[in-house]
Amino acid sequence: MTPNSDPGSRDEKALFSDDNPGPALRAAQDDTKNDERKRKMTNIAFIGLGNMGGPMAGNLVKAGHSVSAFDLVQESKDAAAEMGVGIAASAQEAVANADIVVTMLPAGKHVLSVWADILPAVKPGTLLIDSSTIDVESARKAHAMAAERGCASLDAPVSGGVGGAKAATLTFMVGGTASAFDLGEPILAKMGRKIVHCGGAGNGQAAKICNNMILGISMIGVSEAFVLAEKLGLSHQALFDVASTSSGQCWSLTTYCPVPGPVPTSPANNDYKPGFASALMLKDLKLSQEAAQAVGASTPLGAAAAQLFGLHNAWGEGGTDFSGIIHLLRGRGQA
Repeated sequence: MTPNSDPGSRDEKALFSDDNPGPALRAAQDDTKNDERKRKMTNIAFIGLGNMGGPMAGNLVKAGHSVSAFDLVQESKDAAAEMGVGIAASAQEAVANADIVVTMLPAGKHVLSVWADILPAVKPGTLLIDSSTIDVESARKAHAMAAERGCASLDAPVSGGVGGAKAATLTFMVGGTASAFDLGEPILAKMGRKIVHCGGAGNGQAAKICNNMILGISMIGVSEAFVLAEKLGLSHQALFDVASTSSGQCWSLTTYCPVPGPVPTSPANNDYKPGFASALMLKDLKLSQEAAQAVGASTPLGAAAAQLFGLHNAWGEGGTDFSGIIHLLRGRGQA
């Protein structure tokens, strides 16, 4: 040993070498690897090109990603192709070279079926994102299926309707691991304005059904107030001017007002053509009640809202906007 040698410093260098990095260096290396993965993740598969999925896939193309997609409906495929989305012959073909797979499907049974179909064709390490609105149990089953294939996964349902899908202003409620969220967030940000990590597997779906239960209940409350105001001789505008600036203020009133006039952009001014169809609201309310029953939660207003939207749909208004529930409360169908 030379007089100037320092055995402690040699040991420290050996302990924190490139082959055996210290905690800070290891974290930095992990961050670099994640950044490299995110930069490389440009090939995206999109399964489900309906009213929501089609515009979402189109926004990914606008953001510079290569998108290969599939849907069973030819009209949906044609519309997506006009936005620059590549159309594959099958779901398996769409996902074969994808770094990220996004699905947007009607219900849990469809998600599980499609994932079972495509997982053998995806590369291990592919990130799978489901943006459908489905039950929490099915979402967690999908996560488990992806894990068995060696793939990360996110449940990432959305809020914002067709308008938000077209404008890329959706809110994503995301469930999954922190590392999967870190990989998926930059892609979701190309399709939405607000991306919220809600916790582990299935928690995105949990947040979505809680949010939409609030929405369904609040729309009924706002509609009841307008019906009462009509009977009392109070104009729509007068009620809006008061409630929108006082304690009755809520999104269902100020953004999505169920009567024509006060909010020019609301569906009430466009013959209740759906931004969010009544049938979809009923679906989400049913999911909320199934979840409430499964965990023993008391949701009497949610249950009442589900019943009222059930009647609204039975009247033949399932294809109209959910704000058309005001017709049921007036005691007559849409004029």
